[in-house]
Amino acid sequence: MADTSVSYKCLSCGAPLNFSPRDEKVTCEYCGTELEVKTIKEIYAQKEAAAAAAQAAKEAKWDTAAAGNEWEKEEAEMMKAFTCSSCGAEIVCDENTMATECCYCGNPTMLPSRFTGMLRPDYIIPFKKTKEEAVAALKKFYEDKPLLPDAFTANNRVEAIQGMYVPFWLFDADIDAQGSYKASRSMIADTGDAIMTSTSYYNCQRQGCMNFERIPVDGSIKMDDAFMESIEPFDYSEMVPFETGYMAGFLADKYDVDAEAAVVRADERINTSAERCLAMAVQGYDSVSSENDCAFTKKASDVHYAMVPVWILTTRYKDEPYTFMMNGQTGEVVGSLPIDEGKLRNKTAIAFAITVVVAFAILYSIL
Repeated sequence: MADTSVSYKCLSCGAPLNFSPRDEKVTCEYCGTELEVKTIKEIYAQKEAAAAAAQAAKEAKWDTAAAGNEWEKEEAEMMKAFTCSSCGAEIVCDENTMATECCYCGNPTMLPSRFTGMLRPDYIIPFKKTKEEAVAALKKFYEDKPLLPDAFTANNRVEAIQGMYVPFWLFDADIDAQGSYKASRSMIADTGDAIMTSTSYYNCQRQGCMNFERIPVDGSIKMDDAFMESIEPFDYSEMVPFETGYMAGFLADKYDVDAEAAVVRADERINTSAERCLAMAVQGYDSVSSENDCAFTKKASDVHYAMVPVWILTTRYKDEPYTFMMNGQTGEVVGSLPIDEGKLRNKTAIAFAITVVVAFAILYSIL
């Protein structure tokens, strides 16, 4: 995120600067660089403006109160919730589910309690992939993984598979963004006696207006954020107004990250995307690096609560569970896999042997 304050530092070595407006030049006490006071004032005026914009962005608030609605009484009566006695996960399911397995730890669980205390979603993306397609996608996920233990691939069975609707907060925003970048351009000259390289450095400012729609933030602490972001994107053009009928036969995770708490991640994703877009506008240089002070100000914003489809598959190897997730709309699969230490050692040894042979071949050709 952008800095909300400005430190006066040497543009060459980054050491702190102390200067008097009465002097014409300032000499860095650490590296000896001479700087014009006028130049310093111009550069840091830009940094001060960026810091002010960053502070304004920090103070701007998302209107999270409009996300989600209250359940109608009839709908709430059809829903039930349970807390897994093994891992503590809180799961929502329909009224017809009397017993199930916890998709997080596989613990068999009875469902005696009524569902309460959850906002009604604004939208839902219905499942497109079936249970059979999820199992087939997992088997394909195993392919071309040379370090997998043979016993894992030969004896692997899906112990549990659950179709689950996962809560997401979707953020829309129109923003003004600005950022600072350091760029360089080098020139090489052959004087006959030596090859001289001269490098010029530039301070580049970029700004622009951007529109973001449906920035997703996972609303469940229990769902691994890295996994959930890995199975993105979802096709939000297929999102429809929420109806309980879409949840028939599936579980639904109750959100435990509310919209206000999700704002931090939404702002991070906006900032990263905005910084990347502005950096792409710095062209014509040999190198470009961000000064990490990209800032944005929201001109308009909105937040929605949606449920997205995910297949959660659990397998077991040497009494250790392995969990995989599949996008229930697109079929994208992610998960962690065991590694055969013997295969890893053999592969490392082979790679080392090849390196040694190549090195000797090169040495022999030189001699």
